[in-house]
Formats: sequence, C-alpha cells, structure tokens
Amino acid sequence: MAWWISGLGLGGRAVTHRFVSIGECMIEMSGGEDRQYRLGYAGDTLNTAWYMRALLGKDWSVDYFTGLGEDKYSADIRAFLDSNNIGTSHIRTVPGRRPGLYMIHQDKGDRHFTYWRDTSAAKLLADDKGALHTAVEGASMVYFSGITLAILAPRARGRLLGAIVKARDAGAKIAFDTNLRPALWTSPRVMAGVLTAAASLCDIVLPTHTDEAPLFGDKSVEETAERYLELGVEEVVVKDGSKDALIATASERVKVGPKPGAKVVDATGAGDSFNGAYLSARLAGKSLREAAEAAHRVAGVVIGQKGALVDPKLLS
Repeated sequence: MAWWISGLGLGGRAVTHRFVSIGECMIEMSGGEDRQYRLGYAGDTLNTAWYMRALLGKDWSVDYFTGLGEDKYSADIRAFLDSNNIGTSHIRTVPGRRPGLYMIHQDKGDRHFTYWRDTSAAKLLADDKGALHTAVEGASMVYFSGITLAILAPRARGRLLGAIVKARDAGAKIAFDTNLRPALWTSPRVMAGVLTAAASLCDIVLPTHTDEAPLFGDKSVEETAERYLELGVEEVVVKDGSKDALIATASERVKVGPKPGAKVVDATGAGDSFNGAYLSARLAGKSLREAAEAAHRVAGVVIGQKGALVDPKLLS
C-alpha cells in the first residue's frame, strides 16, 4: 500500500511536509524518593510527536497542537517544545487555565499515577473552531488519540472531528491511537461509540489489543484488526505488549514481534514511541514489516530508559 508521502518534489527538490499531533501535554512529577520529585513534560500525543521529530527527516516539520495558559509553566512547556524543534505556533492560549499535572509513585514494584487535570487548558483546545482548522491546515498527516477525545466536551469533540475530516478532504492522512482510558469517560458505551466513530474517519489506527478486548469483546488481535478494517480503515496496527504486533490491510497481514532480551526499566511511553517509529517509517516509504520492526526496535530502547522521552541520540 503506497499511501506514504514522498519527500521529494519535481526534479528531486526537497519539500517540507508537516506532521501535526493533537492532544494534552501535562506536567509530570516523577521520582518521589525522600519526597524529592523531578519535573518533566509528557502526554501520549506529545510523546509520539517527540519520536516523530527524532526519526523524520529534515524535510518534515512536526507541530504540536494543544491548549496552554499564560502562566510560567505553560511558558516553560512552549520553550521546551521550541528547543526540541517541535512547533508551537498554533498552540491555543486559554486565559485563566493552566496545564494539567500528574504525579508518579511506586507501589509494589509498579508505577501508579495521580492526576490533576479538571481545569487543564488542553480541555478547551477545540473551543476555537477557527484556530483548530488553522492548526491542521496544510498538514500531511494529523495524529490524535482516544485521550485527546476523552478530555473534550461532546461539542468540542465534534469540532475536532470536523476539522480532521476537513484536513483529510484536503489530502492529509489521519492516524489515530484509540488509547482507552475508561476513567476519563462517562461510560463504556460512550467511550466505545466515540472511538468507533473517530476510527471510521482515519486512514491508520493503532489500537492495543489488551485494552480493546474488555470493551469490544475481541478474542484475538485478528478480531481487533478486522473490526477496524470493517469500518473502512486502510491500515490497522494492533499492538499487544511484548507479543507480536499485527499489521493488517485489506490485502495483507503481517505479524512482527520484538527482539527477545529487552530489559524493562520503565515502560512509560512504549506504545507512543512505537507509534512514532511506525508512522515515521511508513512516511519514509518503508513496508509494513520494516515499519513494525523499526517500531519494536525504538520501543525496546525506550523501555530501557527512565521516562517517556529518551534522548534522540539513543535511537540512531
């Protein structure tokens, strides 16, 4: 399936393409030993943008679209993104709001998260219809997630999906990680309905089987893939933790597993990095198998480091 976008124009001249990721960037407080915490920034769609920026060529720009306030921490997030060549020019400024925050603590060898996001500026990212459409205008690929949808009010979800349809009609490819977070939804029925409707608008969907199975009743990765293909999705990438990922299209099925022996230091951001590596490889013209192999390789590096955002130098 040659849906990827060439990086060269007529006569081999380099042209600039644009990847836009939409979602919530939060303040992360991690560590906690002796009540000492380390401040960072993270969020599923931001994590994927980070790896897209690290892996895409110089002929691509990577933009992040969210809502931020006018406070110090919002300014710090903008500066962090700018310093790492992730575009901030379309970020919506929401007076009186601030970034969401979460803290990580260890309990019985596992990580647990506590969130403060009720007044997050990102929850209003789709309230300005004009700004939303401007953010995705001219994009070559638009990426969003189930968390992006979950934090928005119902009408705002409609505005976001409307902008995504308009971007797709203008030629953008749409990629979507369903990223189920039941605690953010009013009910499983609403979550299933919204995610299914959103997926039907997309070219590529990247679900996680173990998350999807309890909600949709999928008995296998094949059933997860088939459900999305029946919606008209061109390409489905079903992740399954340390097991084989299944990449499915109407005419092809490929299973690719990670290389054995990876040491897990911190699994945060593994799926997001997998998405970034897979999409960047496909945009570079790699096959389904090659893209999945690259995705497993990058995710393997990420789980061997602390934090969701690893140094891009480690990925080469």
